[in-house]
Amino acid sequence: MGSPNKNLKGMRLINNLMLPSLTSRLGCAIFASVDISWLGHSCFRIKGSNATVITDPYPPDLGYSLGKPAARIVTVSHQHSGHSYIQGIGGEPRVITGPGEYEISGVLIIGIATFHDAEGGRKQGRNTVYLMEVDEVSLCHLGDLGHVLTAEQVEELGNVDVLLLPVGGVSTINAAVAAKVVRQLEPKVVIPMHYKTRALNRELEPVERFLKEIGVKQLNPQPKLSLTRSSLPDSTQVFLLDY
Repeated sequence: MGSPNKNLKGMRLINNLMLPSLTSRLGCAIFASVDISWLGHSCFRIKGSNATVITDPYPPDLGYSLGKPAARIVTVSHQHSGHSYIQGIGGEPRVITGPGEYEISGVLIIGIATFHDAEGGRKQGRNTVYLMEVDEVSLCHLGDLGHVLTAEQVEELGNVDVLLLPVGGVSTINAAVAAKVVRQLEPKVVIPMHYKTRALNRELEPVERFLKEIGVKQLNPQPKLSLTRSSLPDSTQVFLLDY
């Protein structure tokens, strides 16, 4: 597929054609806010000016309460039950379940094939990493990535503004590997996911292990994170979101 990520800074890949993004066509820098809320586990609500994306919805037996959020788009990284409960989402969304290139309601999404383990998928199967452009902000949801990225995958992903990163180990990468992935991608913003909380009834490692690994002493969780293209930090910052 080459390096489709390079279009995320002013260019967009549509039907294999490189086209200017909206702000490039207008010749101005008017950036809408992208609101990111963590709904628990690997599930986020990403709200842009034209569409809402929900990632990896989970079932009630996980311990979290999803409610019935509405979305225009749902991404599913793999078909394990804790990441594919699409019936929990309202609004008759378009569901994306694998690699490819998609444009829906002004949101560009590129799915990249990876594995759910460090043995080429022989234990846990495949996983899809999603790179999406929402209002000129590039977000990468790693799903249940099970390995460090290859050089080719890093090249495909390119410049990542916001990295939604599993850190809890057990069924995905642990704190040490997650820190390596951050160093591979050098995103502006890192938001940990898929770790042990009081609500979760499954055993995962706590987020504190990742924070120690990456050299962050203490963070206060916040209800949501609102970003624009112009408000992104100059260097990598980690944010914790409240469930």
